[in-house]
Amino acid sequence: MTQSVPPPQPTDGNPFAQQQPGDGNPFAGQQAAFVPVAPAPVRSGNVALGIVTAVVVALVTAGIYGAIVGATKYEIGYAAIGVGFLVGLAAGKVGGANPALPVVSAVVSVGAVYLGQLIGVAVIGADELGVSATSLLVDHFDLVTEAWKETADPMTFLFFGIGAFAAFSGAKKAAA
Repeated sequence: MTQSVPPPQPTDGNPFAQQQPGDGNPFAGQQAAFVPVAPAPVRSGNVALGIVTAVVVALVTAGIYGAIVGATKYEIGYAAIGVGFLVGLAAGKVGGANPALPVVSAVVSVGAVYLGQLIGVAVIGADELGVSATSLLVDHFDLVTEAWKETADPMTFLFFGIGAFAAFSGAKKAAA
């Protein structure tokens, strides 16, 4: 009995070409050593935690913004943008892509910019009066708000809008 030998396959310079299955997958004839696991489901985000994060970041950034205003004695637009963007970014990262988060972030950032301006007025007033800014804010809040009203101009309100827009945009970008 004679056996027929299959004709040699073209190797195109690959010495292992005859050893591979026809589809080019060298592992096609082997058993899998592991069972593939499905990936974890994507979390949609926790809206409540996103809102809490936005408030915490708003308080921290308001303090920093107030310190900047108090040190420079000027309202700085880039700082208001930073406050808003950080509030929105944090809310979007933690809270996910919920459509309410950009709006909530914008509202919270307006409060943060306002609080930062009040802190700045308190720091400036504390320097002039020789008291601490904390005691001025806590014990004489009415004087601080009155001083803020006297110094408020159209740019003050523009910073509210800039901060809100930055927060809205930051939350949208973080969730994307």
